[in-house]
Amino acid sequence: MYNYSMKQIELMGFNINAVSMYEAIEISRYLIDLDKVTHIITINPEMYEIANEDYEFAQIIRWADLVVPDGIGITLALRIMGHKVSRLTGIDLGYRLLKEAAANGIPVAFVGAKNHVIENAVKNLQSKIPDLNIVYYHDGYFDNPMEIYEGLKQASPKLILVGMGAPYQEKFINNAKKIINPALMIGVGGSFDVWAGEVKRAPKIYQKLGLEWLYRTLNEPYRITRIFPALPLFLIRVINKRLGEKV
Repeated sequence: MYNYSMKQIELMGFNINAVSMYEAIEISRYLIDLDKVTHIITINPEMYEIANEDYEFAQIIRWADLVVPDGIGITLALRIMGHKVSRLTGIDLGYRLLKEAAANGIPVAFVGAKNHVIENAVKNLQSKIPDLNIVYYHDGYFDNPMEIYEGLKQASPKLILVGMGAPYQEKFINNAKKIINPALMIGVGGSFDVWAGEVKRAPKIYQKLGLEWLYRTLNEPYRITRIFPALPLFLIRVINKRLGEKV
């Protein structure tokens, strides 16, 4: 196991791990074998904006075991700061982790989305990944998180995907650390909606160009309030910091 902390880049107060998909999977294999709950965060500009107002959330990002750049805004910011880094989206990393889990007999669990969505996601993923061993799943709408934690503890999955959006999924994961059995947990946002067939993912060309956010905004205009002003404000702060460093 190599020292992946050597690939950390500081960006506006948080350390980003500049790793490839292959490296992220290798790191995940290491994290999943640790005798504790570990946490992967796929970070985007919206999360930076939330963290500016939410100290608890900011600390959770700093405590994470692996933070990878999700969203074109983060990779643009890193390029502004002089680092060429590839995106590593939550949905792609989550799916690869599920394939790895199936290939290695690792039990998995899902928490998030609406009830019918999570049920359809389970069916579709088991169809696409036949050996996937899903030992527990629950929707993301609950009043008592302790019931979910107890369910996870009894099922004892080693990989847990949580799709409730930031900062809720990260806080759910952080609070699970002292309750459930050792496992690797990762927030996957709206991935269950895509896997369930409720939301169509952007065409490959949009994915390749890092414009999935644009495709989804065109199809779901209400999302524009999530993208703007978070993305431009974030990039403006990064540019100002870069210019300040050059003075």
